[in-house]
Amino acid sequence: MAASIRLRRLGAVAAVAGGACFTFLGNPPMASSDRGPTMTAIKQKISDPLTAVPSREVQESALIKSSAANPLDVLVVGGGATGCGVALDAATRGLRIGLVEREDFSSGTSSRSTKLIHGGVRYLEKAVFNLDYGQLKLVFHALEERKQVIDNAPHLCNALPCMTPCFSWFEVIYYWMGLKMYDLVAGRRLLHLSRYYSAQESVGLFPTLTRKGKDQSLKGTVVYYDGQMNDSRLNVALACTAALAGATVLNHAEVISFLRDEGGERIIGARIRNTLSVAHYSLSSASANCPGDRCVVRSYSTCCLSHVSSRSLGWAIFKATSTPVSGETFPEEDLICPSSGSMLCFLITILLADIPNMVLLMPKLFEFILDAISDYLNIKVRRVDVLSAWSGIRPLAMDPKAKNTESISRDHVVYEDFPGLVTITGGKWTTYRSMAEDAVDAAIKSGKLSPANKCLTYDLQLVGADGWDPASFTALAQQYVRMKRSHGGKVVPGVMDTAVAKHLSHAYGTFAERVAAIAQNENLGKRLAHGYPILEAEVAYCARHEYCESVVDFIARRSRLAFLDTDAARRAVPRVIEILAAEHKWDKSRQKQEMQNAQEFLETFKSSRNAQFHDGKHN
Repeated sequence: MAASIRLRRLGAVAAVAGGACFTFLGNPPMASSDRGPTMTAIKQKISDPLTAVPSREVQESALIKSSAANPLDVLVVGGGATGCGVALDAATRGLRIGLVEREDFSSGTSSRSTKLIHGGVRYLEKAVFNLDYGQLKLVFHALEERKQVIDNAPHLCNALPCMTPCFSWFEVIYYWMGLKMYDLVAGRRLLHLSRYYSAQESVGLFPTLTRKGKDQSLKGTVVYYDGQMNDSRLNVALACTAALAGATVLNHAEVISFLRDEGGERIIGARIRNTLSVAHYSLSSASANCPGDRCVVRSYSTCCLSHVSSRSLGWAIFKATSTPVSGETFPEEDLICPSSGSMLCFLITILLADIPNMVLLMPKLFEFILDAISDYLNIKVRRVDVLSAWSGIRPLAMDPKAKNTESISRDHVVYEDFPGLVTITGGKWTTYRSMAEDAVDAAIKSGKLSPANKCLTYDLQLVGADGWDPASFTALAQQYVRMKRSHGGKVVPGVMDTAVAKHLSHAYGTFAERVAAIAQNENLGKRLAHGYPILEAEVAYCARHEYCESVVDFIARRSRLAFLDTDAARRAVPRVIEILAAEHKWDKSRQKQEMQNAQEFLETFKSSRNAQFHDGKHN
């Protein structure tokens, strides 16, 4: 039977948000002088080059030791962006915090995002034309948070140029004026100024951009800047930073049920199962849980995000609608954006009565996306060019009495829907930090907690960010070599080439040297997949320092290889299993199960190998 932890005697709160559930529990107030790290101490520990997150065993032991006499202040249920943000916020305030995630950090919505950190151009458009001050405030707030997300994790985030093609002079003027207003609203938080490019200049920047579209010739493009992130690694960085700040974080730990007081009037605990362990135990603690996005989201509309990664694309097309559509009806607005990740993203708003564990990309939607590309490119994108395709869900706050999705708020909502349970829903990746702040504030109020500090996360850099510089990769390339085993078993040296060095620097920040050292000293310098700079050493590092507990954890959340190239991920799986088996002491049965789990997971992605769809005009 899976390990089970019983948590009781809570006095406080729970929360749920964007693909994750969060529960906050409180105990009797404690004087701030009794606990609470200083901002300086927190930053020193996070930036220490020799620091290491507590092992999973240590974290589980700490959670088990929580008792009625020594309760948690807050238990977060769900390890997505908001959940890990809540854990970090609460820990830096000096609260005793625990976090459990049923699968892996960022295993849900947070790893299936658009990868954008954006202020919301469309929200600004609605604010202007509807004279909606609320929408304008959303834009101001999101632009401020966009800048902070990038500053707090510069190795995982960057400014992204977004190109909007214009096929009439009216479109040129409309988009130029609108995006200049976007620059103005950004103010000091501006990433780069937007600008107009002529048709000739645009084709020079983007050679595959069509000169004919919408039965008109290209008049030019308007380019503006938003942010881009490595979403899953940013989420993992949040979890590790929270652990270093004192939070007890545990992935692959599922909440089975809530416990209530004798009168049934307040949630006072939760029962938790360790899904990786075969032991069984129970204990008392001060923590509670909330049901999760599948329970809460059922009463809200969701935004289905569908993505395609293709070797033929150097840009991404974004499509959006504000009216409900079925799986076979699609919107008309189009926006082309460049994407360094060669990803195409199509967004539609749909109503889902029941949310499955994983939303599969609908065949007709897949075909529509490829067809839509052909309207903007002078080349044909074939099904065999598709490297990976997936879907995700985004919970949105909506008035259930509303007649259409115009009333859906892109802002977040925090409320206590049951004593001891605080819910947070809505919002987006860009504003995860402020969402977490609001949720912790609500938890403190509900649980009558006494934190040692105010919120400290506004300018708190995540692990790997302190001292990082875009040129940091040069030191890796000069100081390390990649020792790798040949097929004959002989160890041979390999160059730490620029592509690998840049990848390690951007994925791990200042901790990249640790990975490079493993590649050099433990003969794990070989690439896992041809054409991708992901090393075998990363598997070992993530197993030791990033709570990577399964093959899917690595190929989907630590390296994102499954999202970049499904077939390459499939080829890498056997070697990933070998390395993780050595790190975690897996027996043959566990290795076989991991292979099966990985194969089943990769089948949910629609690559050129398993995308059996009808031909469309893209062929």
